[in-house]
Amino acid sequence: MSEALQPLKGIRVLDLSRVLAGPWCASLLNDLGAEVIKIEMPGSGDDSRSFTPHIAGESSYFMQLNHGKKSVTLDLKTPEGLEILKQLVAQADVLVENFRPGVTKRLGIDYQTLQEINPRLVYASISGFGQQGAMAHKAAYDHIVQAYGGIMQVTGWAQGEPTRVGDAIGDVVAGLYGSWAVLAALLQRGISGKGQHLDVSMLDTMVTLQMVSLTQWIGGQPSAGRLGNAHPISAPMDSYPAQDGHIVIAVANDKLFRQLCTAMERPELAADPLYLTDPLRLANQQPLRKEIERWLADKTVSDAQALLDNAGVPASAVLRLEEILTSDYARERELVKRVQHPTAGDIAIVPQPVKMSAVTVEPSLVPPSLGEHTDSVLSEILAIDQATLTQLRAQGVI
Repeated sequence: MSEALQPLKGIRVLDLSRVLAGPWCASLLNDLGAEVIKIEMPGSGDDSRSFTPHIAGESSYFMQLNHGKKSVTLDLKTPEGLEILKQLVAQADVLVENFRPGVTKRLGIDYQTLQEINPRLVYASISGFGQQGAMAHKAAYDHIVQAYGGIMQVTGWAQGEPTRVGDAIGDVVAGLYGSWAVLAALLQRGISGKGQHLDVSMLDTMVTLQMVSLTQWIGGQPSAGRLGNAHPISAPMDSYPAQDGHIVIAVANDKLFRQLCTAMERPELAADPLYLTDPLRLANQQPLRKEIERWLADKTVSDAQALLDNAGVPASAVLRLEEILTSDYARERELVKRVQHPTAGDIAIVPQPVKMSAVTVEPSLVPPSLGEHTDSVLSEILAIDQATLTQLRAQGVI
């Protein structure tokens, strides 16, 4: 890709966020070609720089979530640091922050203040419960919004406890929605000439993640509750034991059920009155499960997968993440990128996964060391001379 073909080429993003939701939002913008300048506290930086595991002293957590960015250290609690940030804002397109609501106002970097400096600024605030309302100042982590958002009540086994989804989806989906909103705001700015404030609530985005449960609620039904690996509206759709592991089979319509019966060499099941329609299969999924388990009892996962694939039935072995990332599929899709980090050496990065036909080369994916770009950014963008940089560093501003 020539630089001109990067979708966000020429867009400058100031990333004041930390840990996951905000950094992921900004990383997605980097992956589309934006220049992302990460503002970090001198001496410590983003909290996630301390997260394990480390490669040659560099956090793999931080590197994945901040790949391709430029790191500038700046103490925003000093008058000099605040002034430098405002000068950067004057030349930026986007600002991403995930402070608790009220903090930016106390620091003097809230949207109302900064939009007076740059009316074209798109300002994205990511928080647990939004910028306004009775819960706005409540502390939040992924665990909390998963609990509040209802997803823990539909995750886990029927007789078990409410269960957190294994990864930090509350943060990830908030970052994803945040980047989506930034893109929309940039398009609108192209028409109106003005930026805007984007209020991204982790709880709001968690609610919209639960489409099946939402459709049940809209239809006047309560959510199905915890079903283990089963599906609330279709069957058979579950994980099943084979000789050497588990396989997931997903049958969502009558045609697929007939194909499953063909794979099992049990065509009579397709005509069984218990299983003629999806609602009937859902109501009778326990005897149907026993039929599938008997069929799998003498088969390996690989054998069952081959039979189901040949019959056109959606099915998959249950893999660990490292298995899929090192698979032929991942290599063919170029899911994992290798980059050279100045300290950590050769590392893996997984950037945004969408393949774009007019974009054939990625922007930089190398994660920054703490403060690596402070001098270059401040001198090139703000024309701050070396003597002043030296003085600011001695004062602890940068």
